Amino acid sequence: MSGSGTRSTVSGVLPLDTTEDVRARGAGVPRQVAVLPVGSLEQHGAHLPLTTDTLVACAVAREIAAAYPVQLLPPVTISCSHEHAAWPGTVSISAVTLYAVVRDIAASLRRSGVDTLVVVNGHGGNYVLGNVVQESAGTNTRMALFPAAEDWEGACEQAGVQTSLLSDMHAGEIETSILLHAHPECVKDGYEASDFVADDRRHLLTLGMSAYTESGVIGRPSMASAEKGRALLAGLAEAFGAYFALVTSESLH
Repeated sequence: MSGSGTRSTVSGVLPLDTTEDVRARGAGVPRQVAVLPVGSLEQHGAHLPLTTDTLVACAVAREIAAAYPVQLLPPVTISCSHEHAAWPGTVSISAVTLYAVVRDIAASLRRSGVDTLVVVNGHGGNYVLGNVVQESAGTNTRMALFPAAEDWEGACEQAGVQTSLLSDMHAGEIETSILLHAHPECVKDGYEASDFVADDRRHLLTLGMSAYTESGVIGRPSMASAEKGRALLAGLAEAFGAYFALVTSESLH
């Protein structure tokens, strides 16, 4: 793994750094990098909590902060989950609001001397995060969005995940595995019998998830395991090395 210096301390999903911890870590690196987990509050079937995407994003960000000298930020816990509105408990904000929140966080970090922000996205419906990062190109803020589909594919292969990314869309093998490893107390009984596949979802944004699944699950949670979850997080932390090298490079314009 790349980098050196003080690592972030974490309790649950929240970082416990003091201002002195942040100062000490920043003094030991050529460029300061902050990592922002973005989750959601949306249904994940009967076996996973509404906060699943937040827990996943925080688990990934925690692995990153344990391996690289970055400032770990607390998560954004509500985002763009409009396609899940048919299920009780789901709460959304607009894409405009999420865009503004991330931009404001980046601007605040920049004022304190942190000019690089990596967004760790745990919810596939947060399309606007790609626009935020895209629009940062050529500005005085460096940004990256992690993980990309290729990062997930590599981590899945390394972890022995059997379901494809197309089929494992929601509350399936990947998410259930990560929670079995990172937060086993959050996984309810019955996931072993909750498999449901709907690979053709071309009208998802128009019709919402309820047009494709009654349970809220699209994937194969029965194939999940804590060991796969551990390996997935390790694979993603390894993949982050290329991002860290890129955003801290002096040649990036």
